Amino acid sequence: QLQLVESGGGLVQPGQSLKLSCAVSGFAFDYYAIGWFRPAPGKQREGVSCLRNSDGDTAYADSVKGRFTVSRDNAKNTVDLQMNSLTPESLAAYYCTVARAPYSDLSACVRWPPLSLQGQGCQVTVSS
Repeated sequence: QLQLVESGGGLVQPGQSLKLSCAVSGFAFDYYAIGWFRPAPGKQREGVSCLRNSDGDTAYADSVKGRFTVSRDNAKNTVDLQMNSLTPESLAAYYCTVARAPYSDLSACVRWPPLSLQGQGCQVTVSS
């Protein structure tokens, strides 16, 4: 059974960086993409990024483009979210989730994060 465990949250000052990791275990090849999301006012989930399992292609929310980078570490079986130039608006609990079924395109995975298995989340706090 597929399992997701996030790590790497913490407290940083504005402009600093953090790296989150999502450890994927179980039937690790049987999914379409790993997504990162965070709660947001008025939304159940605000998609941050998605990484497609088959080819490593990535997609991002406009609010994080150019600052966040999602990648996978095949040796560690993790999907990592490098977050640079963090702002107070980045403050949130971040979760990784799995898209088992394919989307029409990868950007749709960000616009509508999958409502399925997720990890326990990790808190990111940005404060001076």
